[in-house]
Amino acid sequence: MATTFWQPVRADDTIKIGVLHSLSGTMAISETTLKDTILMMVADLNSKGGLLGKKVEAVVVDPASNWPLFAEKAAELLEKDKVVAVFGCWTSVSRKSVLPVFAKDNGLLFYPVQYEGEESQRGVFYTGAAPNQQAIPAVEYLMGKEGGSAKRWVLEGTDYVYPRTTNKILRAFLHLHGVSDDDIMENYTPFGFSDWQTEVAAIKKFASAGKKTAVVSTINGDANVPFYKELANEGIKATEIPVVAFSVGEEELSGMDTKNLVGHLAAWNYFESVKTPENAAFIKQWHAFIKNDKRTTNDPMEAHYIGFKMWTQAVLQAGTTDVDAVRQAMIGQRVKNLTGSWAVMLPNHHLTKPVLIGEIRPDGQFTVVWKTPKPVPGEAWASKYLPEDKGKVANWTFPWVCESCTTPTYKKYE
Repeated sequence: MATTFWQPVRADDTIKIGVLHSLSGTMAISETTLKDTILMMVADLNSKGGLLGKKVEAVVVDPASNWPLFAEKAAELLEKDKVVAVFGCWTSVSRKSVLPVFAKDNGLLFYPVQYEGEESQRGVFYTGAAPNQQAIPAVEYLMGKEGGSAKRWVLEGTDYVYPRTTNKILRAFLHLHGVSDDDIMENYTPFGFSDWQTEVAAIKKFASAGKKTAVVSTINGDANVPFYKELANEGIKATEIPVVAFSVGEEELSGMDTKNLVGHLAAWNYFESVKTPENAAFIKQWHAFIKNDKRTTNDPMEAHYIGFKMWTQAVLQAGTTDVDAVRQAMIGQRVKNLTGSWAVMLPNHHLTKPVLIGEIRPDGQFTVVWKTPKPVPGEAWASKYLPEDKGKVANWTFPWVCESCTTPTYKKYE
């Protein structure tokens, strides 16, 4: 059943948007907060008069960490509830599940999570990081002197498309930097995996070869809790075998004992600890809405914040919620991000984003230890590393031409 929020009025006085996030199952630990973020943004917009003179209504559904159910719920939102945009999904397998639905029904999806790239869909705006905005910079950091000069690499992930494709790109990147397959260990476990003793023991053994070893974690969902617990049980410290995570942020750490995780890393485009006026205002707004000053903020929340604001700006620019008009108006939209620079929507439906690497602190927050000097334009395809990507462009055509998808010249967006 779909759930709607705020007191309904006449249908012609409302603009409906969909919220497609798991509120139960293995991904609820990460996705519930994103549902709340959109409800906060909707409430704030309505308190200021709504959009185009109408109230915005959020229709919330729970696909329950069930990937085929994401497609069913997406169809329900677009075909039954007639929403004009959907904010949702976390895992790439959930996103892949809904793509045919959005293509068939000409829908708009705002996807707020880091992903593996290799995609540029006409109906999707990717407000999370592409590999060149998270995975590649994180490995470059760990390779460098500042990050410990790692020589051996453990690619540890959950068994689905995002970790496998990201690690395919990372393996190619490592090869280009002289790392042999003998110095790369790659392992996958199922969603919700909890018995980490064997896997962590294998990491420890691999790291005993005498070369500095780092772990690149694409583990998703609640499997992170026992993974980090087992690292602590094995006495693996960040100074010896640093772990950099791409799916662990403040929300996930809030449910863990972090004292044994201090110094391990995460690569994101936002951390709650960043000191800017925009971030302070966002945190204050979040705490007031959620009525809990201990609730953290995180990177995918910022991505939804940016995506929602860009969507409202595009609707106002187009003067309508018509999907075709709004999709075209999205290109070039600018929103001040929460770290002090500007997010710009590029012709390939990806954002400009700063890249930040943070160390876990005892309080479950992150200390930023490295960041890019300016926002990085998102690249849909890993053409620098995968030969099969050479010459690839977006899969949609005029009038929504992705003229800069292959060899982007983004100077005007920097």
